[in-house]
Amino acid sequence: MGFEVLLKGSNMARLLSGLGVALKISLISVLISIVLGVILGSIMTLKKPVITFISKFYLEFIRIMPQMVLLFLVFFGTTKALGISMSAETASVIVFSLWGTAEMSDLVRGALSGIPVIQYESSYSLGMTVGQTYIHVIIPQIIRRMLPLSINLVTRMIKTTSLVMMIGIVEVLKVGQQIIEANRKSSPNAAFGVYATVFILYFLVCWPISILSKYLEKKWES
Repeated sequence: MGFEVLLKGSNMARLLSGLGVALKISLISVLISIVLGVILGSIMTLKKPVITFISKFYLEFIRIMPQMVLLFLVFFGTTKALGISMSAETASVIVFSLWGTAEMSDLVRGALSGIPVIQYESSYSLGMTVGQTYIHVIIPQIIRRMLPLSINLVTRMIKTTSLVMMIGIVEVLKVGQQIIEANRKSSPNAAFGVYATVFILYFLVCWPISILSKYLEKKWES
């Protein structure tokens, strides 16, 4: 079945190391996306014409443009056009952060826009300041609405990191291909075993996150 190649030498350890690279890029990108997404999403609710135009253009551009093309533009295009020395990992973090920020900002905007104005007015009438209103009334509701969707974004980002192999990063899928090529003659069925193992690794990482998202969504809807 091809699983035996993973028992040779340090192949399994290399595969796990490659998964670690993918998770590292994902987690750094998610943290950046959360911070920038909250800021941009809050700004988008101001409904200023210039801000609305720029934010909509940014969101549509990121959503329409495939992540692979963005990777090539940032890594190869920026390096050659601007003469900037940039590592493949840095380029990947930039691209996934741009994508994550766009998704997160839209979630924040939607969550803020969905809160009735009367809640703000009621808080102010009770003597709360703007800061107290956000801390005690608005932010708890936003978190309840956003968290399940944000966790789903994390799983999508982890799975999409497989694209970074296209710019030379040795992540789990790239390691898998290297193992298959090195054992093509001795283990003709290596591809099945290796890719099945990669699938299992991604499943073991993403499945608990997906379960947590569904649990929180059901808990907070009830």
